[in-house]
Amino acid sequence: MSVEALFNPRSIALVGATDKSGWSVSTLLNLRTHGFSGPVHLVNPRGGVVHGSPAFRSLAEIPSPVDLAYVMVPTAAVLGVLKEGAKLGIGCYVILTAGFGEAGAEGARLEAEIAGFARENGLTILGPNGNGYINAAADVTPYGLPVPEPLLRGSVGVVLQSGALASSVLGFAQARNVGISLLTSMGNESVVTVTDVVDYLVDDPATRVIALFLETIRNPAEFSRVARRALVAGKPIVALKIGRSRLASHTAQAHTGALVGDDDVIDAALRQLGVIRVRSLEDLIITSGLLAATGPLPGRRVGVVTPSGGASEIIADRAEDEGLELPPFAAATVEKLAGIVPSFGTVQNPLDVTGYVLVDRTLLGRALETVTADPGIDLVMLLSEPPRIAPADPAPVLAMYQASARRIAESPVPVVVVSNVLTDVTEFGRQVQRETGFPYVMGGIEHGLTALGAAVRWSEAHRRALTGGGPAGRAAGTGGSGSVSGGAPEGAHGVWAEHRAAALLAAAGLPVVPSETAADEAAAVAAAERFGYPVVLKAAAEGLGHKSDIGGVRLGLSGPEEVRQAYREVVAAARAHAPDAGVLVQPQRGGGIELLAGVVRDPAWGLTLAVGLGGVWVEVLRDAALRVLPVDAGEVRRALSELRGAALLDGARGTEPADLDAVADVVAGIAAFAESLGDGLESLEINPLLVTGSRVEALDALITWRPPPS
Repeated sequence: MSVEALFNPRSIALVGATDKSGWSVSTLLNLRTHGFSGPVHLVNPRGGVVHGSPAFRSLAEIPSPVDLAYVMVPTAAVLGVLKEGAKLGIGCYVILTAGFGEAGAEGARLEAEIAGFARENGLTILGPNGNGYINAAADVTPYGLPVPEPLLRGSVGVVLQSGALASSVLGFAQARNVGISLLTSMGNESVVTVTDVVDYLVDDPATRVIALFLETIRNPAEFSRVARRALVAGKPIVALKIGRSRLASHTAQAHTGALVGDDDVIDAALRQLGVIRVRSLEDLIITSGLLAATGPLPGRRVGVVTPSGGASEIIADRAEDEGLELPPFAAATVEKLAGIVPSFGTVQNPLDVTGYVLVDRTLLGRALETVTADPGIDLVMLLSEPPRIAPADPAPVLAMYQASARRIAESPVPVVVVSNVLTDVTEFGRQVQRETGFPYVMGGIEHGLTALGAAVRWSEAHRRALTGGGPAGRAAGTGGSGSVSGGAPEGAHGVWAEHRAAALLAAAGLPVVPSETAADEAAAVAAAERFGYPVVLKAAAEGLGHKSDIGGVRLGLSGPEEVRQAYREVVAAARAHAPDAGVLVQPQRGGGIELLAGVVRDPAWGLTLAVGLGGVWVEVLRDAALRVLPVDAGEVRRALSELRGAALLDGARGTEPADLDAVADVVAGIAAFAESLGDGLESLEINPLLVTGSRVEALDALITWRPPPS
């Protein structure tokens, strides 16, 4: 849905305007004091004088066209306003009124009624139960709460699924000198949704960064579409998504279900889409402010210039947390810095130019200029901040900051500025930044490094998207099959244990350890001798999931008598749970690294891949990385690099390193095969997936099918 007309009206009617309502007072005041140049008509059924101006009794009495109706009437009267407005050709509405879907069944019925009427008549409605919006770029502010002064205009578009937090977000943005292009309080999203507004902001020339406060992602497929648009367009989306739930198991049979919780899937999906997820309102604004100031950053090699040794150590610790590199300075840089930094200082990265900056006011700037020229640095972090208190003569202060601003503007690499701690930028500080061109300052080392790490990761995702290596395939959450043709076997239902699941995988060309079923002890011995000792015996039965938990697995069998004894034990253990259980014989595999590769269906986002350390420790270690399908081998490689146990794959402590390209190819093939099985698949798990050098082989498999629709 296009919301261009909604956010850019030339005339506005406040319907339900009254001196008794603080919302009515605030909305009119915002429009009058923040630059709206069009007519604002007041509508009250009693007419008379409202807010010191004559009021019309109805929309029909207004003698000129109305582009936007801001509706503040009682809940039961809202539909009547829409019907009257539709007859008059009014297409856009903000509904402040509450009492709809958030208030229970009757409210939900009324909301459905207005949504249906809007669809039938082509109306654009923001709300209900929302405060409206502030289009700072266009000086249009139909917004029902007081707007903190001054309203800072900038390039951050803010979309909130919480009206109550809007004032806090505005206030904090002002405190950090971050200007907004648009702020929207979404309300119940009965017609206009978050994704509609994001779509608008991606195309909005006044917006460089999109900041979201999300309680829910209502339509994952649509969200994925607009997030991909934003990533390719170079407009970062920074999101505070709340509501992290307790981990939920999507299927009781597979280990994968215990690894894939609702919030884990959302986290993986946002990461794949290039959306920066933050954990606080402070990080939402600070990160958005940074990216609005810098745009994409060229790399993660950071040179640090500070006047504090203690700050240098904090920065070094936090940079490591964020995956940022602080490389040693080049020899030429060290030589030049040695002539700048006092003799009692140490030239290294991070660079502490020492407290001598209080004596030599040019010291920090000269050091900065030298570090920005270092060939091994992608960007520079400068520890500084605007002044807080205006001196009697501000001219020297302005001159000093102007010189720093010039050096930063002329730097061959981006320079990001961070303050020691999170404090408000004062009015004098804003004046200095405004008059000298001194850049945006991130508030505090902690939040600043969080923002910088996020900005670097987003920049890498943006570059991948531009070169074709970004978010792949169809939109997440569609729940359909992927690019591999096929489908579930006819009549597939329930749980397929290893012997049937492995056969299906092998038929699809995936690497599976050889196996044979054995109907009796003699057949088991014959199979073992064909494979060669040692061998493994496993229980095989429909619906039998974790065989080791019931004593249904025997390992390292080295001769016929051991096979016969193991056959009897496995059959006895298995038939206590499944009367028709048989036995599977496989060659014993030794060494290597055991991984898990599982796919489980998330109810909102669709099929989700978990890859991690496998074997019996999977649920204890819980070391897995998630990806929403589809994925390619490159995305699987990135997932493997996120594991805490990734060093094992690199050949830790003298072990054979895994061929990561081979592993990624096999796991991507497993994911594609899972997609090819269509809507009938609930979960597919290979555990363990044994990796020995370049040999990758499934040793056990489990498939759970969804019950047919009732």
